[in-house]
Amino acid sequence: MVYRANKNYPPIKVKEKNIKYAKILAEDYAGINGEITAITLYVYQNMGIFTKYPNIAKHLLNIAIVEMRHLEILGKLIFLLGLNPRYITYQRDSYCNWDSSYVDYDLNINRLLKKNILAEKIAIKNYKKHIDMINDYNIKIILERIIEDENVHINCFKMMLIKEKECIDI
Repeated sequence: MVYRANKNYPPIKVKEKNIKYAKILAEDYAGINGEITAITLYVYQNMGIFTKYPNIAKHLLNIAIVEMRHLEILGKLIFLLGLNPRYITYQRDSYCNWDSSYVDYDLNINRLLKKNILAEKIAIKNYKKHIDMINDYNIKIILERIIEDENVHINCFKMMLIKEKECIDI
């Protein structure tokens, strides 16, 4: 199974420092539907299902590794834009720490795969919204590239869901 789009990531660079843009990207980095949440979720799911569904668990871990690359890219962009890439999001003049309650601890295989598909779709929607809000071509092409991976993840989860229903080992 392929876990990322077959295309290199654009160079990590920004036109200029911009705190507003850094705060926008913080939502993708550490928000409720951000990359740190996806990583934590998929690693937790991997541990929780590995005895019953070892192949699906393996796929979850491989997707988490791609999400780690997204986290790294976003963290570097946030840094270049002028903020410390902490696990926080910004709302007006205050910030909110990332919280483990963002992770859905449901280990029912059918539900978790469906929820993962929905989470990836929400992430894509947020990335598209942020592309519209940011006027820096360098950032836009990076976010568009990340969206390509998120679409691959949706397809992976759909394949896992089909295989799980057929009771076929993937």
